[in-house]
Amino acid sequence: MAVREDDAFRKGLDPSCAPQPSGGVRRRLSYWIAGILGLAIIIAGAAAGPVMSRVETPDYQVESSAGPIEVRSYGPMIAAEAVVAGERRAAISEGFRLIAAYIFGANKPNARIAMTAPVQQQKQTIAMTAPVTQQRAGQGPGDTWTVRFIMPKSWTMATLPAPTDARVSLKQIPARRYVAITFSGLATSKAIAQRTDELRRYATEHRLPTTGEPLLAFYNPPWTLPFLRRNEVMLELSDIQH
Repeated sequence: MAVREDDAFRKGLDPSCAPQPSGGVRRRLSYWIAGILGLAIIIAGAAAGPVMSRVETPDYQVESSAGPIEVRSYGPMIAAEAVVAGERRAAISEGFRLIAAYIFGANKPNARIAMTAPVQQQKQTIAMTAPVTQQRAGQGPGDTWTVRFIMPKSWTMATLPAPTDARVSLKQIPARRYVAITFSGLATSKAIAQRTDELRRYATEHRLPTTGEPLLAFYNPPWTLPFLRRNEVMLELSDIQH
């Protein structure tokens, strides 16, 4: 009897003799762990996007506003820009790569420039003699886009290092006025077209003459959760005067 009790005691301490969870329990446990990890990734992304978006942005004065739409006046700025041909999303990706390389050291004398926001993208047009006619041909592979970063205010044209890549250039931008609409979410072609139409209607209703192609501004890293993103469509107003 003593031997049998001793054997039973040893079996009770042996993990191999303990009851094992069923397959269903193991699956539920795996789902639970995966859910916790997924939630942690989402929370990390939600925190990292806005934190990494806290960079210098251009100063402007709001002249008037109506919901997500503002009339703004900007002072002179300096931009590093690249002209890229192709579909919009591919063009901004390539332009971002070229200008980021300049910011992070592809320049003379290899200075490093602070990152700013937003990244701006605008379809390039060529000035013509009178009469001037302009027609958008559509978002085909032949489109040309200007992608630019606004340089930090501490730099001037005299102090900014020269790009080593001929595809990147520095440009002095004069003071300008814009009517702008801000929206969150993914900046898809459909979303941009909808906001552009809304902005044009507002400008027409409020007798705000605009000029040029829409200027698209993106403020956040690509891993920022859509509902935390800040995107803008901007239309330049024809005159700096009020």
